[in-house]
Amino acid sequence: MHANKHTAIPVSDSIARLHYNPIVISSMRRDTVSLVCRWSPMFFIALVFLGSPLPASGAETATPLFPVEGVPAGWLVRDWADVGKAADPEAIWEVKDGVLHGSLKRGTWLVSEKEYGDFVLEYEFKLGPQGNSGCGLRFPLAGDPAFDGLEMQMADPRYYGDYKAPPAELTGALYKALAPKGAQYQPEAWNTCTITCKGSRITIVLNGKTVTDVDLDSKTRELERGTPLKERPRRGHIGFQELSRGGGHVMIRNARITELAG
Repeated sequence: MHANKHTAIPVSDSIARLHYNPIVISSMRRDTVSLVCRWSPMFFIALVFLGSPLPASGAETATPLFPVEGVPAGWLVRDWADVGKAADPEAIWEVKDGVLHGSLKRGTWLVSEKEYGDFVLEYEFKLGPQGNSGCGLRFPLAGDPAFDGLEMQMADPRYYGDYKAPPAELTGALYKALAPKGAQYQPEAWNTCTITCKGSRITIVLNGKTVTDVDLDSKTRELERGTPLKERPRRGHIGFQELSRGGGHVMIRNARITELAG
């Protein structure tokens, strides 16, 4: 066999005949290996490993938020208007068949014991006809997450009845602070949501469409309630709100968080 000639050998044969000292692989197809210069069996093994993807050291991985059935561990049930106060003991959030159900007693937050800084939060949610919930971001364990941290609003428009809610109070908004770019909420269906918090930038993707992409540092306007967005915390708790009417409650599934390197 000459180094300047290409000879095609079936894969099964080429592996079985490594003792012949075949030569470096220049291309690989489904059923053939083209060989162009001499190599050793150890080189073949190294080539296989080098061609396989390996996890990077310190790679960021997603952590499920509610992996176990029953009352979620590592979470607190707090009052909806002030998370510094405990909620009614009868207000229970529970995971059933992999789905987190909001408390049947409305007016609560489910708050993480852990604090987060930069992260990607992914989940699916479903609301009833009078559903009202929210996702709290980087808030302290006191006050109202919507005004002392951030809240991405999750509400069915029918919740408001005759009240014509402004865009900044609709799903995908940073509640009463920043309206979403278009309406992507799907009533009484599973909606997918991805929220990325990285430094001062907040990005919200709802059902595959980016509805919010904002640099908080650029938002210095005084608001009806709470400090300007520029002054909101860059680290804090996360959580989900239950404020639905009509006996319904929010349902959340496939929730996971990936912490990002600073």
